[in-house]
Amino acid sequence: MATEFGALSLVPPLLAIVLAIVTRRAMLSLFLGVWSGGLIFAGNIGIAQVFTWIVESIGNSTFNAKIIVFTMLIGAGIALIWRLGGAIALTEWATKKVDSHRKVGVTTWLLGLVWNFDDYANNAIVGSSMRSLTDELNMSREKLAYLLDSTAAPVATIGLSSWVAFEIGLIANQYEQLGIADQVPSAAATFIQSIPFNMYSLLAIAMVGIIAYTQRDFGEMLTAENRAARTGNVIREDARPLQSINDELGEPLTDDAPLRMFFAPVAVLVATVVGSAIWMGYAPDRTFVEMVNNTGVIDALMWGSFAMVLTAIALGMLDDIITIDEAMDTVLDGFGTMLPAISILVLAWSIGAVATALGTGQYVTQIAEGVVSPMMVPVVIFVTSAFISFAIGTSWGTMSIMTPIVIPLAWSIGAGGSLLPVAVGAMFSGAIFGDNCSPISDTTVLASTFAGSDHIDHVRTQMYYAFTVLIATAVLYLVYGVTNITPLVLLPVGVLVLIGLVYGFSELDARRKDIDPKPSSSIRVSAGSTSDD
Repeated sequence: MATEFGALSLVPPLLAIVLAIVTRRAMLSLFLGVWSGGLIFAGNIGIAQVFTWIVESIGNSTFNAKIIVFTMLIGAGIALIWRLGGAIALTEWATKKVDSHRKVGVTTWLLGLVWNFDDYANNAIVGSSMRSLTDELNMSREKLAYLLDSTAAPVATIGLSSWVAFEIGLIANQYEQLGIADQVPSAAATFIQSIPFNMYSLLAIAMVGIIAYTQRDFGEMLTAENRAARTGNVIREDARPLQSINDELGEPLTDDAPLRMFFAPVAVLVATVVGSAIWMGYAPDRTFVEMVNNTGVIDALMWGSFAMVLTAIALGMLDDIITIDEAMDTVLDGFGTMLPAISILVLAWSIGAVATALGTGQYVTQIAEGVVSPMMVPVVIFVTSAFISFAIGTSWGTMSIMTPIVIPLAWSIGAGGSLLPVAVGAMFSGAIFGDNCSPISDTTVLASTFAGSDHIDHVRTQMYYAFTVLIATAVLYLVYGVTNITPLVLLPVGVLVLIGLVYGFSELDARRKDIDPKPSSSIRVSAGSTSDD
């Protein structure tokens, strides 16, 4: 079954991606992609199979259902903070300290680096915290979505996160199946050794810092930033942001709220998530890796978002800002703000099910296997993983598909397992690329959601940066394959190359468009903004 459909298995994900980029209609494009998969898989009109996949993407996965619950509760928490005046209080406080486009960009980047426990929480917490301030400083929502998206998954894949537990588990399972567990370093050790070879993730994180600090942009992001700087419109005129808080929730109940109306709910969220994760994973005889393996981050996120909602309601009632009836109405309205994002998430999961049923990943990998040599192992694995991840929209799915192929391949080609960390790092690296910029990736959807950006505008603006990092990473893997130079030397060179590319592309694109390559460089708080929030 895995390769029964051959090249046809590429049609649904690629159709969805192309339509989404061309039409800017994410839900319609995803649905048509799923429907095309139903036609290929089941024949006739395929509609029964289409809705089976859609229903199963929720009903057969408690993990997906928990993500929906978490997303709705976060929406309620954000709505309550907005109505209680917390967002205004934060903006007034922060603008005294963060008073430029550069400072707000770098601050957003640093917060993304610090919050490395989970990509969903990263998007939710950092996006919710920074959006009012970025609006005040006329940063485009597309730029904020990029800052969130390109730190969330890349940081989570190498940080203290559920991702690391998942990745180590995949490696350990393959070692056991191959019977080589006693011949190689432990799965955890292999993962740690693979981190320098996870070049896309590391360079993507560096790229965000470069863009934030230099304030230089190119491609469609330059156009978006020029629009925001020139007109104050942080979203495109005809955009369809996945959140529009002001339209859906109305004006805040007060414009003189204390700062705790923002910080207390967010602090409770963070404390509950971290505390719950430790409580679930801790045992006296467990190692750190075992504790990470035994915790449930998505459960902790649900509990944390619920605690956030309760805290906001309690504070609002104690300060006599909101009544219980108003609080309940706001919670329901908050749920409503998340419905577009949830709809896209469900369809993104559904098209992932289509790719699995048609064997998309196995087909692409089967083609790539025939051209792999020791010198080409890193770049071929990276490019293959990147393509699969972009096509199916899930890095975890890509890792699950690729690990049973990559580890046996690296073991057989590399004497004594010397290629294992290289191959594993390249595989994780490619998987993150797709998660980072595929329009059908749930992480990409959530970045758009919590930035309040039009989803396809986010994808289109981010792609220029993601593909720049992709090309730089592929070149580094080629250089490594030929020279065997340590990545500890190659990575700094890669960062310097990215700096040069950013300066070069921004100058060329600005001249072509006859605009400033740093449209945001003169913006200060006094510029104000006209956002949809």
